[in-house]
Amino acid sequence: MATLTIKNIPQPVVDRLKDQAALHRRSLNHEVIACLEAVTHAGPVDPDALLARAREVRRSPARLRLTDRTLARAKAAGRP
Repeated sequence: MATLTIKNIPQPVVDRLKDQAALHRRSLNHEVIACLEAVTHAGPVDPDALLARAREVRRSPARLRLTDRTLARAKAAGRP
């Protein structure tokens, strides 16, 4: 296995990594390896598929038109 040295890591990043490591019950070293593995295993993004999915999610049902007024009424209805 190779050894990797990373310098000048901002303290807030180190703190977040330590918190994540504790949450996942692993060492800081193993947490960093898990993060690197997750990032490097990410597949390429197909822009056309991503846009198609976004358009599908954005589509609203024909009977439901969300406007500022509709949202304001819905929020007000939930208040005492």
